[in-house]
Amino acid sequence: MHEIAEFRSLVALGDSFTEGMSDALPDGGYRGWADLLAQRLGEQRSDFRYANLAVRGKLMRQIAEDQVPVAAAMDADLVTLVGGLNDVLRPRCDIDEICGLLDQAAGRLAPNCRQLVLMRSPGRQGPVLDRYRGRMEALFAAIDEIAERHGALVVDLYAAKSLGDPRMWADDRLHLTTEGHRRIAEAVWERLGGEAAFDWDEPLPATAPGRWYARRAADARFARQYLLPWIGRRLTGRSSGDGRPAKRPDLAPVAWEKGP
Repeated sequence: MHEIAEFRSLVALGDSFTEGMSDALPDGGYRGWADLLAQRLGEQRSDFRYANLAVRGKLMRQIAEDQVPVAAAMDADLVTLVGGLNDVLRPRCDIDEICGLLDQAAGRLAPNCRQLVLMRSPGRQGPVLDRYRGRMEALFAAIDEIAERHGALVVDLYAAKSLGDPRMWADDRLHLTTEGHRRIAEAVWERLGGEAAFDWDEPLPATAPGRWYARRAADARFARQYLLPWIGRRLTGRSSGDGRPAKRPDLAPVAWEKGP
């Protein structure tokens, strides 16, 4: 494993998880774990550079075809690749094809960077994702094999009990809160060999469950505002990322103020 201070650049690839939804900033954009990690790495050396090619809603084939060649050409020291979860949440899913695309992407990226990082994404507890949990676990099993084949590190967020807590997830129940992204950045930092500043998998304090009618009202709001539009996009082949550019397309110095 490389010394963490040796990394002079980071390129992050993926979908909304890596884009930073729903770690909202005052200007309406998103920060997220990759930005937090880049800022922390940038504190280690003044010449540090960062690119984030992630776009919400992207499928594994889109990541492999659109983001991977760009990232490979950047010759960054550190590359993170997280993808495939949007695929497994679709009505139809060829898990072997997705794993094959991920393997090809890792094979293209690994020779062009000093360290490739893959992730077993966190999974929220609840009936919507439970329906797809078998697919998720098949993908995550393949990720371990792919990482071993290409010398990549794996950050196992799926095993983290704290990240399964519904309070770590935004109202749409698909994206992490600010606290969730903060913990993931710490998990990646620690996996890279950095000294952890806190226990990122420490459970949130126990709270009494809300009243039954309040929970049902929240379920109804979720279905109306998020679940039904999400299902509509899946059935029509549309994506929330259609037409959106990469979050941070150029490998450039890290220069931003810390968020809340």
